[in-house]
Amino acid sequence: MKRIFIFLLILSPLCFIACNKEEKPIEITSENMHEAIDVVVDIMIHDIFSPPVASRIFVYADIAAYEIIAQQDSEYNSLAGVVTDLKPIPPAKDTTNLNYQLAALIAHLEISKSLIFSEDRIEVYQDSLYTSWKKTNETEFEVSKNYAMSVVSHLKEWIDTDNYKQTRTMPKFTVNSDDPARWQPTPPAYMDGIEPHWMKIRPLAIDSSSQFKPLPPPAFSLDKESEFFKETMEVYEVGNEITKEGDTSEGIAIAKFWDCNPYVSVTKGHLMFATKKITPGAHWIGITKIACRNEKTDFNKTVFAYTKTAIAIFDGFISCWDEKYRSNLIRPETVINQYIDENWKPILQTPPFPEYTSGHSVVSGAAAKTLTSIFGDNFSFDDDTETAYGLPIRSFSSFNEAANEAAMSRLYGGIHYRAAIEVGVEQGRSMAEHIISKLDKMNNKTSRN
Repeated sequence: MKRIFIFLLILSPLCFIACNKEEKPIEITSENMHEAIDVVVDIMIHDIFSPPVASRIFVYADIAAYEIIAQQDSEYNSLAGVVTDLKPIPPAKDTTNLNYQLAALIAHLEISKSLIFSEDRIEVYQDSLYTSWKKTNETEFEVSKNYAMSVVSHLKEWIDTDNYKQTRTMPKFTVNSDDPARWQPTPPAYMDGIEPHWMKIRPLAIDSSSQFKPLPPPAFSLDKESEFFKETMEVYEVGNEITKEGDTSEGIAIAKFWDCNPYVSVTKGHLMFATKKITPGAHWIGITKIACRNEKTDFNKTVFAYTKTAIAIFDGFISCWDEKYRSNLIRPETVINQYIDENWKPILQTPPFPEYTSGHSVVSGAAAKTLTSIFGDNFSFDDDTETAYGLPIRSFSSFNEAANEAAMSRLYGGIHYRAAIEVGVEQGRSMAEHIISKLDKMNNKTSRN
């Protein structure tokens, strides 16, 4: 009996300390958001999502995070009633112990997980975070997670109505081999045209996929005096010139830096394999991260920047793909090989979809215009987005300068005519002006563009 009494005397203070241990608030910073997006990008590379589909993953996850911070921060307003068909998310029933930034990050990860293939990869990351957060403050974590999941459930219903699932069952693109002006699959993999029905996806801030329909491309012609043939010869001659320059060529450096082809087929003997990289949209999401870090933005403004930029990128792909499969224009590589030089190869591998307009040009124009509206013009930055793929850092004095280089990279790479580049970047910028005007309601402060 005496031993039991002594044991209880020892145990009681320990119990008192444990039971009265104060839980610390869970701190969520902009770096948590950057890291979460980096994890999702790595998974998207692994799963090989096409550029349009990748943009869909980015935008819905970002909107989920943004809508939650807009519930708490009066500087930001809900996108409900601004972007197409989005209804207000459910308000928190009890805000006691609710960490809105934590809930926003959890919702971002949950939506991302629902849109990728390799869910287990993101679950490993989630589990490590959840374990850490529980140890710090289990009550705050559980309250925030429960609210996040209610928002996720609400947003999934909206996401499911964007026509994406329906486009998965639509027929493949039919190649018109009888018309010399029409797109044909290109070497080495001769893949089918990807996402031929993407223009049927519901846009977010533009009224329709055709709202910013560009002028038609120059008419196909083998007449040496025609605009089309002159542009074809420009691609051919530029490619030959920079190939002669070899490793010292600035054109080749620019082409490779902005390649952003998520699936490049490599053939060695009888073996064919793929190299994986980020998409054009992911490159601009990476630039958004760089801008946020340079400006030392807090968590809420970081989410705002990602969301606004992601909306422009998402709608940019819808607008661009609408024109691609309307004009259905043949790629330079095919024309050059058939009519000029059968042994010519572009610096970059030609992506598997029609030529006009240039997707990278449209998206770069849109993203640059949007980022300028957030961070201002003449925003200098060092772009290290491609260092993971063995490419050096490139420096720019503004987002628009970067967009212009990204667009011209397609000529150096040998995969686009000049018209697709110049018209494409203006298509993106014009569309972004409309989007910026529409999304001005997101932020109560005056736009900086």
